[in-house]
Amino acid sequence: MNLLRARLPDLPLAAATIGGFWLFYLATIVLRMALLEESFHSLEYRAAGCLIGVLLTFLVYLVLRRAAAESIRIKVIAAAIACVPAAAIFSTFNLAFALYQPLVARPLPPEGPGTATAPSAPSAPPAAPRAPLPDISQRAGRLIADGLVTWYFFFAAWASLYLAISSSGQLRRAERRAANAERAAQTAQLRALRYQVNPHFLFNTLNSLSSLVLARRDEEAENMIVGLSTFFRASLSIDPTGDISLAEELKFQELYLDIEKVRFPNRLRVRFEVDEAVMGAEVPPLILQPIVENAIKHGVARTNETVTLTISAAEEDGLLRIGVENDRGPSAMTGDPSEAAQLGGNPAAPGAGVGLANVSERLHARFGAEAACEHERLPAGGYRVTIKMPLNDHV
Repeated sequence: MNLLRARLPDLPLAAATIGGFWLFYLATIVLRMALLEESFHSLEYRAAGCLIGVLLTFLVYLVLRRAAAESIRIKVIAAAIACVPAAAIFSTFNLAFALYQPLVARPLPPEGPGTATAPSAPSAPPAAPRAPLPDISQRAGRLIADGLVTWYFFFAAWASLYLAISSSGQLRRAERRAANAERAAQTAQLRALRYQVNPHFLFNTLNSLSSLVLARRDEEAENMIVGLSTFFRASLSIDPTGDISLAEELKFQELYLDIEKVRFPNRLRVRFEVDEAVMGAEVPPLILQPIVENAIKHGVARTNETVTLTISAAEEDGLLRIGVENDRGPSAMTGDPSEAAQLGGNPAAPGAGVGLANVSERLHARFGAEAACEHERLPAGGYRVTIKMPLNDHV
């Protein structure tokens, strides 16, 4: 059974269409006999003809299965050729049935000259001479040819229906395979982009740790190592292709900022301005990480002044808007354009690096045109990066 299913995977479809075609043909014969009040004595021969038709149609199906891997053009040609012998054989059967049926239906002849007759009965008028039967054998070729044309279209109609349904099924399966492949590629892309974050973050953090060690700030370096291990233990437990709630994302950023506070105890201030209504919104995991890192790298590490880092989130026009802003850094009037490019979210800009380019690519891969990553320099100094994405509650 498994071998048959492997060789003829669409056998149920073929059986259903073949049976449906010939049952419909038999039903029309029965209906015609009932409407014309014909004798049903020939129904068994018609039923036998339907069985032969089913067998011939199945042979056409086997021919089409041999061409299953070919193009639709080759399948149509194969069907057109296979229907010719099938129609010819069935037409020959019908002719044989037409020759046989009058013999079984013909009344018995008189018994002969020795048959007794009633003396008182008046003699019947002589019967009209029977018209000679046409010589069917001489016309057999033409009759078979006429029947071949008729039945050819019947077999061709079934082949057309079968090819249409099977091709439609193949198209749907191909579409499903393409959709699955696209989802797999998108998942792989999201996974790869997500895993880019950890080396980027680790590189920056190890630089910070190196600075503490060189400055012999051993206790602070130890605290940073503990914070780093806590951060990685938490981040590695999440699915890189799934979503987390905004509240969880902010917890991750708090862990990271605790590490940076060890490095900049007097220069870094953190403020959260998050609407409680969006705390349950879905976000890609660690989507804010590169943005926050850039804010530290370009806003805090390059100044001796106190820098306030503000993370905000709220609903805006049906979207989730998240902003990361620092109040120190290159300004719109005096800032270095190449430095500003590093802070922005344009992955095409020189020096944009893996961080914010990663954010833009992840948003595009996850949400397409529904998400955006915008950036701007602030007139008084500092920089703001804003990301927008569809607002969905995390389950």
